[in-house]
Amino acid sequence: MTDSKQQQKKKGSIGLGGVVVATALPYYEDASAPAGLAVDYDRYAEHCRWLIDNGCRGVGPNGSLGEYSSLTDEERRRVARTAIEAVGGDGVVVVGVHGVGSHQARHWAEVAAEDGADGVLCLPPTLYRANSRDVIDHFEAVASVGLPVMVYNNPFDTKVDLTPELLGEIAQIDNIVAVKEFSGDVRRVLEIKEKAPGLEIISGADDVVLESLLMGATGWFAGFPNVFPAESARLYDLALAGKVEEARALYEPLVAAFRWDSRTEFVQAIKLGMEQVGRFGGPCRPPRGALLLGMREQVEADMARAIASLDNREA
Repeated sequence: MTDSKQQQKKKGSIGLGGVVVATALPYYEDASAPAGLAVDYDRYAEHCRWLIDNGCRGVGPNGSLGEYSSLTDEERRRVARTAIEAVGGDGVVVVGVHGVGSHQARHWAEVAAEDGADGVLCLPPTLYRANSRDVIDHFEAVASVGLPVMVYNNPFDTKVDLTPELLGEIAQIDNIVAVKEFSGDVRRVLEIKEKAPGLEIISGADDVVLESLLMGATGWFAGFPNVFPAESARLYDLALAGKVEEARALYEPLVAAFRWDSRTEFVQAIKLGMEQVGRFGGPCRPPRGALLLGMREQVEADMARAIASLDNREA
């Protein structure tokens, strides 16, 4: 890491916008590993590099899509290090530091700082329905490490809603620079801009990304760019340039596939989508199992439509 980049990190001046991919994690069969599946670090490094080379700004290891809660502590740190080394200075790495409490989340932020991450993504306490004061204390602890922090609003999984009003308070904390907004309510983009001016708004749900970008979001912390990185980067650029008709023509045939990013089986669906475009997706670790037959068929159909639309654009 260069001295200038390190100084930027200390000042919290590195923006976390753009297309940052919440990376899927590959495994291979190994009877000695947890659940008989070992992390394939070489394949993961290649995937991170492929995403950057195809136009994405960065990667986000150890998110829910990266199955962080199924990893050992040793695996979790090595996954982040692998992403940081693979990306090098060619993009940003925003490491998931989610934890049950602030001391766990702060620990993972400290580790991410030691390993050279550009920023961290952090949920509220993951197993506790925290009140507003608890949420603020949690993020203050993580932000005190010094890396730029993207807070993550996922009211479905955490049962804690980072409302625009609450984000207005959270945004006052030093080093809090962005919010990954996953409520699915695009009306919040403008409200967050009003209540927390200066806070980067990052679309966290693939199936409302165009709407969010057109309303003023400046980033996309994304799932399906694991499948369509170049096309996702193109969509992002078109939206920010205000080329609405071109963006819609690209986006609409993809939305049925993108909706899987907001469903319980999103990890399995995205890994299956990767397989359909010739990438390696592979299995998930428990508690995630294989897609049920009917669900698998629907993912395949939605993906087939998306792939056909992209093939037609190239023809």
